[in-house]
Amino acid sequence: MRAVVLNEYGDTDVLRVVDVADPIAGPEEVLVEVVATALNRADLLQRRGLYPSPPLAGFPVPAPEIPGMEFAGRVIALGERVSALKVGDEIMGIVGGGAYAERLVVHERQTMPLPGSVSIRDAAAIPEVFITAFDALVVQGGLTSGRTALVHAGASGVGTAAIQIAKAIGARVIVTASAGKLAACETLGADLAIDYATADFVEGALGFTGGEGVDVVLDVIGGDYVNRNISALRVGGRIVQVGTMGGGRTDVNIGMLLPKRATIIGTVLRSRPIEEKIAITQRFVAEMLPLFDQGRLSPVIDSRFSLDDIASAQSAMESNANTGKILIEVCD
Repeated sequence: MRAVVLNEYGDTDVLRVVDVADPIAGPEEVLVEVVATALNRADLLQRRGLYPSPPLAGFPVPAPEIPGMEFAGRVIALGERVSALKVGDEIMGIVGGGAYAERLVVHERQTMPLPGSVSIRDAAAIPEVFITAFDALVVQGGLTSGRTALVHAGASGVGTAAIQIAKAIGARVIVTASAGKLAACETLGADLAIDYATADFVEGALGFTGGEGVDVVLDVIGGDYVNRNISALRVGGRIVQVGTMGGGRTDVNIGMLLPKRATIIGTVLRSRPIEEKIAITQRFVAEMLPLFDQGRLSPVIDSRFSLDDIASAQSAMESNANTGKILIEVCD
């Protein structure tokens, strides 16, 4: 099969499509023909050697290092104990890596059926960002109807998913974004969109909530946003840190944190045990997946590239020009 294999780390010129052996499905796994995958910030870090993936399913050790954390595709072979899927089923899901390839192996319970309203090519824009946003806001953040979330990078893949999920459950949502992306966030349902370059999001959040602060902050930035997030938080609120685009180190003002009786939660999906990945996938299927066919959730797609143009795709993401997901078309 054709796959993007990292044999070295660095800039986009290390991304090369080569031929490798197909992975082999284990007893509870399925072999998937990948129709499309999508880019994530973790892919850029992995390319630079800063975010290694877990061992890839279906390959002997040492396995090739193939990036890619989500997919949409068709089942083409079954492990001997697979019972929930059949050959030909169209599915999507998250994986620790391996989605920049024509085929991958995944546990059957880590997959999701496609919503009837979403094509197989568009479905690749769903798994990673919608599960991340759902897990951060609802499962770990405790966001419910009537509460308020502050979402940074509102026009990113996770941000566009988070806006929709918050509105779908009846919550209010404030976002930060660059000036050119504010309208897109508002179109998706943001109650307040703040230009992070010209306005103070702490002031905006406190003003919007009548001085009480927000219930949950979903932050992909880190750095000097951490103390500002604490200032924007209500008493008993939660900050869920899912990224560090602004830096992984900062001084935290514990003196502000204590009277807020606040919680800072750090989280990633990629390195979790498979049991936890299955659990969050199945909860997402039960609680969120029906909302796509109800028209309350929808993948937000910025652009599409071929697998051979993976370097250009990653360059586009690094430019921060995209609103929503950048998709990679792999097979017909």
